[in-house]
Amino acid sequence: MTRLPVRKTYKLYIGGEFPRSESGRSYQVDEETGARAAQGSRKDLRDAVRVARAAQPGWAAKTAYNRGQVVYRIAEVLEGRRAQFPSDEVDDAVDRLVWYAGWADKIAQVSGAQNPVAGPYWNITTPEAIGVVGIVAPEAPPLLGLVSRLAPALVGGNALVVLASEANPMPAVDLAEVLATSDVPGGVVNILTGRKAELVPWLASHLDVDTIDVTGVPESLVHDVELAGAENVKRIVRPADGDPLGQSPHDVLAFMEHKTVWHPTGT
Repeated sequence: MTRLPVRKTYKLYIGGEFPRSESGRSYQVDEETGARAAQGSRKDLRDAVRVARAAQPGWAAKTAYNRGQVVYRIAEVLEGRRAQFPSDEVDDAVDRLVWYAGWADKIAQVSGAQNPVAGPYWNITTPEAIGVVGIVAPEAPPLLGLVSRLAPALVGGNALVVLASEANPMPAVDLAEVLATSDVPGGVVNILTGRKAELVPWLASHLDVDTIDVTGVPESLVHDVELAGAENVKRIVRPADGDPLGQSPHDVLAFMEHKTVWHPTGT
């Protein structure tokens, strides 16, 4: 008896759960299996931003060492499920997560400072999470490109709303399952699939998104994204040295802001 294959429609990842798009739309991502991905809507994006905002303070309040442990755990689970991912990308993606996990409790030591002042005060500068970050993942490579932009924003204490590769969203969908079975708190990372031309403008104009990584923004939309970011004082981030697959502590600092405090030294 010939068995008919189950045609799966993959869902979004919002708030640690896998909801269907409220629009009810989907698009085909695999002709051989007939698999489809949810086509996220503006409402889905608003929901993702809302839960990211709620989750971010708790994530930022964890110790830097603990955030590093959580990111390292993502690498462990990804390593254990490597058969689900592109074989030519998974090793580099695992290594990239481990590398950034190691920076979690070191970035403040490298970037922070005790500043010299002419008075009886301590003047101390330290980096802190910027808040809710929108990430437009590169179209290719779909896994390594996503991890290379997600990891540095995550270790610094930010909550993320990610737009996956439109042409090949399956690695992002599978990564969502890795995140759900890791120690990442629900809402800290949210992944949407769908049409970038539809979702990117809303991500750029959303007033509760503090930063947008434009690495994967289509060239035709970059100007509009920059304009929207300027209108709502949103930071626009690009990869350090212009390399979307690079790894650098500067990519961590791009998603952080420096705070300076004064404290009397006493008598």
